[in-house]
Amino acid sequence: MYRKILEEVPKATVQADLDRYRQRALQSGATDARIISTNNIIIDERVRAKCLLPRCENYGTSAHCPPHAPALDEVRAIVAKFQYAVLFKFDAPSATLEEGDRTYALKSNELVTVLESQAYYDGYYLAVGFGGTACKGLLCTNDCQALEPGQSCRFPYQARVSMHGAGMDVYRMAAREGWEIYPVGAATTPSDVPFVSYIGLVLVY
Repeated sequence: MYRKILEEVPKATVQADLDRYRQRALQSGATDARIISTNNIIIDERVRAKCLLPRCENYGTSAHCPPHAPALDEVRAIVAKFQYAVLFKFDAPSATLEEGDRTYALKSNELVTVLESQAYYDGYYLAVGFGGTACKGLLCTNDCQALEPGQSCRFPYQARVSMHGAGMDVYRMAAREGWEIYPVGAATTPSDVPFVSYIGLVLVY
């Protein structure tokens, strides 16, 4: 049953709900999930610079990637309105790099949608999530329909701006949580890293 909207949710209820979302992430297969203060969300212009130098193949080709993604000052303003978020990660076998397996990337982005939706119907109607990877190439293999005049996204409830697309320093945030994480790029081979991490974030309240 949906909850009644409250002007202010009691602190004990918020904490209980956050823990429930954390548990749901773990039950969904996440390697780990944490409740974090939004003060620990790091937004850095250098992250956006990595979309340009070298230029990412998704740059300018998706409604959810730069330069169409929200400006960093807008992201900062949005994050500042929240107190808590759920941060989670999926660690995928390094062999998936060679196989081109997108299963864990899909799981990460799907969990963002699940948690955001659950929070919404629990009364946190402003909850918003950021994916672990770009939706272009994950959900759409052709042109982004949302960039075409008069058209909208093919997957409006699944597609999300990625954390890095929003300028969030995912590596540093993960390291701050004590998570083991490794840089992965175009030249990475399975023997270079023990696993590959996909990280998502949902701002709750």
